[in-house]
Amino acid sequence: MSEHQKVACVDCGPTPIPHAVEKWSIIMGWFWRPYNKVMDAIWRWAEPLFMKLGGERMGPGFFKMLQFLHLGKIMTEPGPKDSMRLTRFWQQAKKRGIDMKEMYAFGRPTELCTAQYKGRTRIFTALPRPDGRPSRGMDWMDDKGIMKGKFIAAGIPVAKGGVAFRFATAKKIWHEVAGPVITKPNLGSRSRHTTIHINSEPELLHGFTVAKVLSPWVVVEAELVGPVHRATVIGGKVVGVLRRDPPHVIGDGTRTVRELVDIENQNPLRNGEIFHQIEIGDEADEELTHQNLQWDGIPQKGQMVALHQKVGRSSGASNADVTDEVHPDNIAVFEKVAVALGNEPLVGIDFIISDISKSWRDTPASGVIECNSMPFIDLHHAPMTGKVRDAAGALWDIVMPASRS
Repeated sequence: MSEHQKVACVDCGPTPIPHAVEKWSIIMGWFWRPYNKVMDAIWRWAEPLFMKLGGERMGPGFFKMLQFLHLGKIMTEPGPKDSMRLTRFWQQAKKRGIDMKEMYAFGRPTELCTAQYKGRTRIFTALPRPDGRPSRGMDWMDDKGIMKGKFIAAGIPVAKGGVAFRFATAKKIWHEVAGPVITKPNLGSRSRHTTIHINSEPELLHGFTVAKVLSPWVVVEAELVGPVHRATVIGGKVVGVLRRDPPHVIGDGTRTVRELVDIENQNPLRNGEIFHQIEIGDEADEELTHQNLQWDGIPQKGQMVALHQKVGRSSGASNADVTDEVHPDNIAVFEKVAVALGNEPLVGIDFIISDISKSWRDTPASGVIECNSMPFIDLHHAPMTGKVRDAAGALWDIVMPASRS
């Protein structure tokens, strides 16, 4: 992206979403929550009977009916419009001999899929889970406010803070935290409408207003110290941990920030479909100002210079597999999260800590910041540096164990 090039929504970043649709979906989700709890209880009772009667075997027939009515098209191979998450999962299915199909509607992927293997059929959206009743954590793991309260009760480290509907409540939380805070919507992903480095009331008001665009409820919490780590837990076990770094360069004591960015953007990995070039724009200007740096300044040798708040690859971020470096106490926390979610078989955990090789017990400004019920398992299949972890294979192992080689 060229210098100071505008995006559709600066606060959404490279993956903008319709603000009104997102906000109303959250409002309606809150309004219908009691009804959804009743329906969930009914489904928990009915699902075993549905499965016993072979309900999922109707999936392929349903797909054929939609195609016959010209309401959709059955895809037998992953296409360029599919997410990398689904593509990696589909590729692993093909290796195992699993016959997977996806329904496209109006030429667009829906991520509604069927999978068949040796007489078994599954129908799912995006990623499947094993047979059996869904974990109770599925009801609330994506809600950052509810998650915080549940995890505190379970003894899982989280950032100090709370959820505010009114700005007066946000100010009260900020004063209680007594330090830099961040604001973000209580629901959402990819760090959309998240504001960090908040140290004053005007900054808090700005961050609160930005988050309110997507959600009536805003999370205000302490700004933890360190990079974001993504831990993926499948079947109760950690299958991979990535350190997700924001777009950055490392000083060499001789080159300017601008020169370092130009060199890094020549990295062949940043000119493919996975990793992107570091953007030079308003967000980078703000990050440099926060670090008391300028484009023509020369950072010290070994100094990390961040150039964006977000850690998504589309923003020019990078990642590294650090699974073998994780302290056992941190592994235990990640697996405890799955238990606290009701023995959830699939969860992505975002965890901030300055050094993943040290215990969270010895690192006060660390903790879980959010969980994801549909984690991007493809991250583990193509890290910029470090080992590849077969997260897709680990998920198939518990969804269709007979396909395991």
